[in-house]
Formats: sequence, C-alpha cells, structure tokens
Amino acid sequence: MSAASQKTRVLTGITTTGTPHLGNYVGAIKPAIAASQDPSVQSYYFLADLHALIKCQDPQRVQESRLEIAATWLALGLDTDNAIFYRQSDIPEIPELTWMLSCVCAKGLMNRAHAYKAAVAENEAAGNQDPDKGITMGLFGYPVLMAADILMFNAHRVPVGRDQIQHIEMARDMGGRFNHLYKGDFFTLPEAVVDDEVAVLNGLDGRKMSKSYNNTIPLFVAEKKLLKLVRKIKTNSLEPGEPKEPEGCTLFQIYAAFATRDEHEAMRLEYANGIGWGEVKNRLFELLDAQLREPRERYQALMEDPGHIESVLRKGAERARAEAAPFMDRLRHAVGLGRFV
Repeated sequence: MSAASQKTRVLTGITTTGTPHLGNYVGAIKPAIAASQDPSVQSYYFLADLHALIKCQDPQRVQESRLEIAATWLALGLDTDNAIFYRQSDIPEIPELTWMLSCVCAKGLMNRAHAYKAAVAENEAAGNQDPDKGITMGLFGYPVLMAADILMFNAHRVPVGRDQIQHIEMARDMGGRFNHLYKGDFFTLPEAVVDDEVAVLNGLDGRKMSKSYNNTIPLFVAEKKLLKLVRKIKTNSLEPGEPKEPEGCTLFQIYAAFATRDEHEAMRLEYANGIGWGEVKNRLFELLDAQLREPRERYQALMEDPGHIESVLRKGAERARAEAAPFMDRLRHAVGLGRFV
C-alpha cells in the first residue's frame, strides 16, 4: 500500500453563491486549512459551483463568488501542494457518479432531506395546493450530488456543521447500497466531523449566520465596515456593571471562535463582572481585525490576479481527475457500462 493511500482523506467545499463570511470560516474553512497543512492527511477542497446552480440563477454572482471563495482559501494559507483544490464543475466524473448513485438511492431517503422538507413546509404554510411548488429536481436531489462529491474521492472525514450531518449519513447510505448491489468495496463510508463549540456561528440578529438571512459578517470586509457590522450585533438590554450570561450570546460565541483559550476564559470572567456591551464589541472588533488584517491584504492582491487563481484551480483539477477518471472507469465496469474491448 502506498504512503498516499494510507493517509486520512478529508474533504470539504463551500457553495459558490455568496461572499465568504465568519461562519463559513469557523465552520469549514479554518479546519480545512489546518488539515491541508498536515502531511498525514490528504485533503480535497472544492468550489461547489454545481450546487450553486440549485439556488442561484444569477451567472455573474456565481462567477464572482467562485473567484472570491478561491481567493479566500488561498489568502488564508491553503497548502495547494499538499491539498487538492479544484472546482467541482471541472470534474465531469462527479455528475456521472451522481447519476449512478441516483439509480441506487431510494426516493424516500430524499423525501426526508431537511432542505426539501423545509421547502414543502413553507409551501404548506403559505397555503399552496401543490406542496412541491417551486421545488426543482436540483433541490430535491442535491444530497445525491453531495454524496458523489464525497464518495468520488473516498473521503474518510468530512468537516461539516451539525445541520449537515444528515447529508453525510445519506452519503453512507448510498455508498453502502452501491457496494452491496454491485458486490464490492468500491466506496469508503465517510464520517462527519463536527466541532461542537463552533460548528454553527450566529449572525447579526442572533440567528445562524447565513446569506439567506442577510445577517453575515463578510470575512474580508474593510476595517471600518467590520467595526460597523460588529456594532450592529444584537444584544440584550443589560447595563454595564450587570453580570451577563455568555452562553447564547452572539458576541461571546464569535469571540470564543477566534480567541485563544486564555482570552476566552478572561472574557467569560469579564461577563460575570458586568462588562458593557460596547466594550465587548470593541474587543471583538480588535480581535477580528488583528487576525484578519494580513489575510485581507493577501485576499485583495489575489482578487486582482484572477489568472493566478485560474492556474491553481486547473492544476488542482488535473490532480483530482488523475484519481477520478480511473475510479470512474472501474465503476462503469462494475455497473455494466464498461467498453467491450
């Protein structure tokens, strides 16, 4: 067995429909960057641009987002010599595998997908006669595409937010079903990796930080804008001097995600001693700005050099396809689609 095949395989990606924000960084990018620098890990990181088409029909936004996300990961130190960094749409084997998995995936499994159930619930709440109104096959079947992303490279571990665990379980179900039907150990069954402390970061309004809620703090926003956004974070009406509860507080949660353990515990003590909300916001801004200043400068330089980003992604796609193409050939033979000679 080669040294490469003995490595733990870690895979993650971000849908290219928006500008990366602090929640993306804490929930996915930060652990991805750390893993990319570990020589005992083979990392796969991709721009999930096929997924983007499910919920965004604005070509310019998708194109801009792909560039922004690539620049973000590179600016934050993604090791592209060790990690394989690619665009999902550059790997034609992924949609082909998606179809194969669709043919072994039970429709009932897709009926239970959180995103589909939420869309149906919205239609029912709005009084629509058709519970599937406005729901595309892309939305309904996107857990299959996500499974193909993971299973194509036989990932062992997939860092996700807690709300994404279901998709890893679905990938395991599809991979196991394929292995059973075609009598072979084709797919490794992946494990979800969740950081319970920072898996889901809250946004300006206290809800999960999400583009759909318009409550995000962009990762590389300018310094003055960053301060303005931090000051907009919702707090309760407790006055300075009154003890405050860190649990459930968005300011404390974001601070803890970026602080050292000592800084984290010191701030917890400050809460007990009644620190004012204005002071907490100032400290949070200072912490974020100090950590993001240098990568922000690298990001801006990369955004002005899209040719370099394109070169990095093409190189990553070549490495990814060097694995995907022979594996897909094996899968074609397994299902009866191999060449005659």
